[in-house]
Amino acid sequence: MAYGHDNDATDAGQLGGRHSASRSATNLEDVFDDPAHGEIGRDRLGVHFAWEGVLLLGALALGYLLYANHREALSGGSLRNLLVFGTCLGVLALAASMTLRASVVNLALGPIAIASALYYSDKGAAGAVSTSVWPLLLGLAVGAGIAVLVVGFHVPGWAGSLVGALVAVAWIENKYPSPVVVSGQFDPADKAYYLIGGFVLVSIAGGLLCMIKPVRRGVGRFRSVADPASRRGGLAATVAALTLIGSSGLAAVAGILYASYRDVLNEQMAPGTGIEWTALGVGAALVGGVSAFGRRGGVFGTVLATTVITLLITYSQLEDWGIALSVLGAGAIAAGLIVTRLVETFGRPLSLDDGPDDWSDVGIASTATWSTTTTSPADTWSGLSAQPTSPATTTTSPWGAETDRWR
Repeated sequence: MAYGHDNDATDAGQLGGRHSASRSATNLEDVFDDPAHGEIGRDRLGVHFAWEGVLLLGALALGYLLYANHREALSGGSLRNLLVFGTCLGVLALAASMTLRASVVNLALGPIAIASALYYSDKGAAGAVSTSVWPLLLGLAVGAGIAVLVVGFHVPGWAGSLVGALVAVAWIENKYPSPVVVSGQFDPADKAYYLIGGFVLVSIAGGLLCMIKPVRRGVGRFRSVADPASRRGGLAATVAALTLIGSSGLAAVAGILYASYRDVLNEQMAPGTGIEWTALGVGAALVGGVSAFGRRGGVFGTVLATTVITLLITYSQLEDWGIALSVLGAGAIAAGLIVTRLVETFGRPLSLDDGPDDWSDVGIASTATWSTTTTSPADTWSGLSAQPTSPATTTTSPWGAETDRWR
């Protein structure tokens, strides 16, 4: 009896032990992704691809409307100007997408872009390359200051970047109180296809890279999953700092391109806060499927969302709808927040404990069931030997025949 019980326990341990080893290997992989806490398992990307299909349909519909009603906008110099404008917005969206994935959204993107555009417009006569260096360095410096606040004190990205945005706005108001005539020597229309191609390539390559689970979780490690006071480690701090600095540099590049775009149109560069460009960039990233909480995002979403917003802006201007960029930015952010809820709801990873695959529990349960429902041979023998042996009992009990046989 004791031997049978020990054998059952040994079998249960072996049954659970084999699966426990595989589960340990799986959990070990997650340790390198998020050693403190977080949901185990891969994010489900199906919701991203489904939403990107919707964005593709929207882009095709707007493209058809633009072609049907304003065919001249999709040919010749107008098409090249459209691609340059789309690149400017796309670079801002790419920068916003980077910071959103890293859970440190940068609200200073628009002000940095406008400050860079004004500086380039004012000093561009000295040469495109030499003039572009200073806005780029200043943008990186603002990003570094934001990184010190956000990473050093472990505070939300929107709060630290708002300080950087206000610094850029104060600089604009002090240096450029009136519109500036663009004096640059760079014509981006001649390289429009290369510019838009570079944006598309970098955006899609980044999305594909973030499909790799360790990379995806490493990029989004600054995302809070418990008490926000708990620091997320050196990797999270490094990625967040580099993202803030890099996104600020990209914003400066977008501003230089935008100033050159205004030069091609023979328009002055008007000063402003740039908040509408922040809204358009962040809105495009959110509409593209990047979560406002960080980490989660798709592959083609930023490119498709940028295309949709660019075509919508162009079509509204040609139709003379009179919609301000700030209104379009607000609508993009509002729609993007709804997309974030869809992404967070349906993109949540499936845990290993969600399904009936915990074999160690099954093994223990099945052993317990076996021990409680199965009669051991010893119990059977004791039951037979305990049957009545009197003659009166053997004639009336169903055990009578068996009793006579045992006699």
